[in-house]
Amino acid sequence: MALLDRFRQGLARTREVLELPVEDLVRGQRPLAEGDLAAIEEALILADLGVPAVQRAMKMLKEKSGAIARGGFPAMREALSAEIRIVLERPHAVAPFSAAPWVVFALGVNGVGKTTTLGKLAHAWKGEGRSVVLVAADTFRAAAPEQLEAWAQRTGALFHRGAPRADPSAVLTDGLRMARARGIDAVLVDTAGRMHTKGNLMAELSKMTRVADREIPGAPHERLLVLDATTGSNGLAQGREFAKAAGLTGLVLTKLDGTAKGGVAVAVVEDLGVPIRYVGVGEAVDDLLSFDARAFAAALFGAEVP
Repeated sequence: MALLDRFRQGLARTREVLELPVEDLVRGQRPLAEGDLAAIEEALILADLGVPAVQRAMKMLKEKSGAIARGGFPAMREALSAEIRIVLERPHAVAPFSAAPWVVFALGVNGVGKTTTLGKLAHAWKGEGRSVVLVAADTFRAAAPEQLEAWAQRTGALFHRGAPRADPSAVLTDGLRMARARGIDAVLVDTAGRMHTKGNLMAELSKMTRVADREIPGAPHERLLVLDATTGSNGLAQGREFAKAAGLTGLVLTKLDGTAKGGVAVAVVEDLGVPIRYVGVGEAVDDLLSFDARAFAAALFGAEVP
């Protein structure tokens, strides 16, 4: 399925929230009235786009009201899509696989889908012919290593774990040394689901970052914050604390297909200033999509990709 179609499918519930109050605004081919604008603003807020993005979108609609009236509903969708795309288009801090092994930390609180995301990412990279090792540095959650090991078996990736309740940094050290010795292309590290209010766990994350850099200079090359899209903008507070503890190079939004708050993608990018790298749109092993700002913004509003 084409990328745009996959995004459209995943954003179906969010698009319903955005389309219903907007659909009949421009049938009379007239400039947008205050009541029209209020309905649009409410829809954007319900989709969790975030206050700054909503304010800019409303300013744009007011300025382009006449042109939108002449072009009808399609013109409105194209204008909103273009405005949101500007927010979402962020350059990656580093080129993937510009170092070997390429080390990725998955960060986030419990239940957001970190382990599943790493499993799907291992599947994608194995499909590209890369060698991958999954490192179970989450030694706090019961059965976390077993879950990651199951993904390793499913995808054909290598797997490394430590003893129960082992020090996460020690597990990481051994995993990185093993990957370096075997010439592995990518190391995907599952970290404990830290609550952003737990200072000792966040300190452990900072320690793991230092350990990775000691073993492989420049590592971790990607620090991906995994957020559950169904929580909407409530994930922003988590993101800010993780950014302080370890820095972030990118975001992963999971469960996008199960929420009407897909606009949170816009809010988190604007708030944290880092790009979205992947989005999860289903349970299947290939339902982790590389993020494309143009396709995502178009799918959000039902517009065509420019």
